[in-house]
Amino acid sequence: MNKNGISMAVIKRLPKYHRYLTELLNNDLDRISSKDLSQRIGFTASQIRQDLNCFGDFGQQGYGYNVKELLNQMNIILGLTKEFKTIIIGAGNIGQAVANYGKFEKLGFNLQAIFDTNPKLIGIKIRDIEIQDIDFLDSFLKEKHIDIGIICVPRINAQKVCDILVNNGVNGIWNFAPMDLVVPEEVIIENVHLSDSLLTLSCLMS
Repeated sequence: MNKNGISMAVIKRLPKYHRYLTELLNNDLDRISSKDLSQRIGFTASQIRQDLNCFGDFGQQGYGYNVKELLNQMNIILGLTKEFKTIIIGAGNIGQAVANYGKFEKLGFNLQAIFDTNPKLIGIKIRDIEIQDIDFLDSFLKEKHIDIGIICVPRINAQKVCDILVNNGVNGIWNFAPMDLVVPEEVIIENVHLSDSLLTLSCLMS
């Protein structure tokens, strides 16, 4: 459960709702029933109604859901009406891929800076943002209010970087390092283990 009493299973499904509702709106579909949405998204109609009821009463019996209104509500629920000041630590392959992600700023994640230890990368610009020496990370964080830190460093350095972020008031961590980081209870962390997803695929194929 998160602090609002909503299960993580429900929260994990929300991005998929957002993606499909966006597609429906782009295809000029004004309304949709939970049954029709279930056929598109792969969840049962009952599951969809239960999930959405966690956040409010959005549908009308006999009418279904207004796609535009539901998408607007989903944007609010997902925090996409806010702007999050973000930095990336680690400008290797994963860090550069995240920095170059086209929808990053459209979703409200305002990339402020990128840091790395590699002298060959320092000074290079990614989408007009110059990669800085990680030695300046602590002083940068003391001057700027950063909401989210994206950790793309090797495992051996990940917890140290995480501690610097937390000690400077960063309350959200998106972690791509292959380890589960330790953070205070008030800090929100999302660990992205690429190998876990690949092993899940391997297991299902076997």
